[in-house]
Parts: sequence; structure tokens; C-alpha cells
Amino acid sequence: MQQRYTAWLIVTALVVALATYVVIPGTGIHLNLGPISINRDFGARQGLDLRGGLQVLLQADVPAGTTVDDTAMSVAQQIVDNRVNGLGVTEPLVQRQGTDRIVVELPGVTNPQEAIDTLKQTGLLEFVDVGNAAPNPGTLIKTDCIDPSKVDCGNPTGALPVPTAAVTPTAALTPTAPAGTPAATQALSGTITGGTPAVTATATSTVTSTVPAGPTYHTVMTGVAIQSATVSNNTLGQWVINFTLTSAGSTIFANHTSTHVGQRLAIVLDKSVISAPTIDSAITQGSGTISGSFTQDSANQLALQLRYGSLPVPLKVVQSQEIGPSLGQDSVRKSAIAGIIGMLVVILFMSLYYRLPGLIAVIALLIYAVITFALFILIPVTLTLPGIAGFVLSVGVAVDANILIFERMKEELRSGKPLKQAVEAGFHRAWPSIRDSNISTLITCAILFWFGNTFGASLVKGFALTLALGVLVSLFTAVLVTRTILHAFLDRVDFSARQSWFGI
Repeated sequence: MQQRYTAWLIVTALVVALATYVVIPGTGIHLNLGPISINRDFGARQGLDLRGGLQVLLQADVPAGTTVDDTAMSVAQQIVDNRVNGLGVTEPLVQRQGTDRIVVELPGVTNPQEAIDTLKQTGLLEFVDVGNAAPNPGTLIKTDCIDPSKVDCGNPTGALPVPTAAVTPTAALTPTAPAGTPAATQALSGTITGGTPAVTATATSTVTSTVPAGPTYHTVMTGVAIQSATVSNNTLGQWVINFTLTSAGSTIFANHTSTHVGQRLAIVLDKSVISAPTIDSAITQGSGTISGSFTQDSANQLALQLRYGSLPVPLKVVQSQEIGPSLGQDSVRKSAIAGIIGMLVVILFMSLYYRLPGLIAVIALLIYAVITFALFILIPVTLTLPGIAGFVLSVGVAVDANILIFERMKEELRSGKPLKQAVEAGFHRAWPSIRDSNISTLITCAILFWFGNTFGASLVKGFALTLALGVLVSLFTAVLVTRTILHAFLDRVDFSARQSWFGI
């Protein structure tokens, strides 16, 4: 028995040491062991109400008087939420406002313009048959894409595209922008791999807002056919986007490249040509790579657009504002003062009323706080004011478990049982009550988390998550840690004649 509690004491000490290292500011893990590389700086993530960030109001960009489909807006909200999480923003607020607006709150965003561009772009990727034409990179072209939600949106029958003769443009393809309209330039290059040899082209894309008159090209397939899109470095150290096609996309792609060798297949994003490489051979592997002069941010941005598809409703930014952290800092200061006062009151009460077990419970409570905060950093959990409230509430749950145990213990001592038997009986008889009450709390947390996830109430999700984590850690500290430390004293000191130390 003594050896078992000694082993648990060692485990507890190791867990506390690791948690303490995580919560110390400026710490992290930096390992480079060949193929395994871990670079992680530890630090708490604060929400918009604590650290400031960006708040964006998006509205459906449709003609006046047009009714926006509710389902389309719900899908747009989901896609925006996916893009926000792909930006590395945890616990964002993405929720509907009215029938045609979406409110997005991004805590701690460092590049507001990049975030806005990623949120509002439709991200429609097309692989377009341009025949023998060689449109310049950045050229805006017209395509026959009718339904962007379909893999072969240029073919309304749903059948595989029938190989046709190359389309030769009859008008200039160079777009012109209205006077005074600025153009954004982005250096890109495209590479389609999957056969031998690879197809390569280099491009410099100029995106404008007007599609000029000209021929309409056939869209072989859309980005719906893309199963996954990831960012990596190639052998030259350049950033590239690797994509994998679905089975339907692989069939269409293989069919087209097999019958159009020697012709060009343009990669088009939002009607703007990224590149137009020549098909040198059939590409049948169902995978490809877009490479070129990408930075890490631009590659990630394009990969996000490909991975999460196109928006069913174009969005425009109605309002955006950067929120300063001054209000959050004041809230944190007041919350810290309240937390310290509450902790001191709990320590004073437990020490005076329960004596030695109370002091051990205080130690377990401090261990609880360190481990819970370390989990918040490791997961990571974005701390908001509701999240902090959930954590503080879980502190009360942890203390409540110890009170149940100690009251049972005192009852056993009053009935005349020896000290060690009374301690064991106290833990054993209090466990059903602790278990049932904590399960009830966890069920409530699950309901709150589901509600917050379903209706876009991320603050409710934060409260539920921090409370649930706190409850789980409290089960470990209130039952196992307290019991282990208490036995460490009982196995070394005879308290049989000192029951007053246990509040009797």
C-alpha cells in the first residue's frame, strides 16, 4: 500500500513539474531530430475581449432587391468559420446577423488585410481548356461554368466532357480596368504533376474587377474535385500547394489530359489565370502541385481557398475595425484581484476548519490550478472572460469534492474508527457523490458546447470547454492527489492521538 502511494506521489511530482514548465512565460519545446521537428512556444491565447483583434462585418454582395437564400448564407457562414480556423485563429466568433450578414471576430490577428481578403474571396478554382491559346497570367477570362457546386460545372448534363477541338480566341485577352481602379499583383507559378514529365509554367497575376469581352472557354472541372490541399516545401525550398483529386475529378482530369496532349490547360482562380501550362502527357494519378513564387502566407491563403471551397454567396466587407486590448486588460486585472481574494478566503476556511486535511486540500488546489492552466496552453484554449468564469467555477467544484471527502472522514472518526480506516472510508463513501455530481456537470458542459457550436455562440463554447477541463482535472487532484499526499503523512507520522489535527 505504501509503495503504491509512493509511486503515485512520484507521478504527481512529475506532472506538476511538467505543468509548471509549460506555464512559465517564455518557455517552449524546440527539437530537431532528423525527420522529427518540434517548434512550439508556450503561452496563453487570449480572446478578442482580452487582447483585442479584428471585427469584420460581411454582407452578401448581391444586386439590390435580391433575396439571399438562407441555406446559402448558412453554408457561407460555415466556410468562413473554416477559413478563420485555418488562419490559426482559435475560438473565433462567426455568426449570422439578420438575413444577409455575417459577423466575424478574430482575436489577436496580426495581418488584418490578409484576413479580410481570405474571408471575402469566393475562391472558385477552375481548370479551363484554352486550346492552343496562351493567355497571359493575370488575364481575366470568361468560362462556361454554370453551377460552381458541380465538378464539371461547364457541362450541365453531368457527363464526362467530350474532347473537342481547341478553341482559338478571336479577341484580345488582356483585361482593362476602369480608370482609377487599383490592381493587386501577386507573383505565382503553376505546376501540374502526376505524370511524366511534369507540366510547368510561371506567372505573374494581376487581379482586376472587370471581365473583358472575349471568347468563352470550357471549364474541365472545378475546385469541388479537390479532396485536399496542403502547403509544403519542395526540394528547392520553395513553398508549394499540393492537392489531391476526388475519384470523379481524377477520372475527368485523366480523360481530358489523355485527349488534349499538346494543348494548354489554364489554372484559373476567380476567373483570373494563374498559369496556362501545356499538357505534355496524360496525368492519371489524381494529384497535382501548384508551385512558384509563393510566400508562406500566400501559399497558406490559396490552400485555404482550395481546401474549403467557394462561397455560394459573394461577400463584401461592410465594416471592419481593430479592437484594442485596453478594456480586456482592465477586465483581466479585476478578474485577477477577484480570483486572488477568492483563493485566499478558500485557503483560510479550509485551513481553519479542516486543519491538516485542509492544508493538503490547498496544496492540491494549487496543483489543480497549475495543471489546468497548462492544459489551456497545450490544447490550446483561447481565454475569454466567460472562459475564465468557467475556470473559476471549476475551482469551486474541486473544493467541493474535498469537502465531501473530509466530512465523511470526520464522521468515521467520530464513530470511533482508527485514523487510517477513517481516511479510506471517507474517500470510498464520498466517491459516488463526487462521481455523480461531476458527471452531471460534464453533461451540462456537453449541452452548452453543442449549443455554442450550433448557433455560433463561441463564448458559450469557451465557458463549457474550460469548465469541463477544470472538472476533469479536479477529479484527479481532489481524489488522487489529496489522497496520495495525505497518506504520505499518515504513513510516516502517527496521528492517532492527534485527531484535533483533522478538525475533531
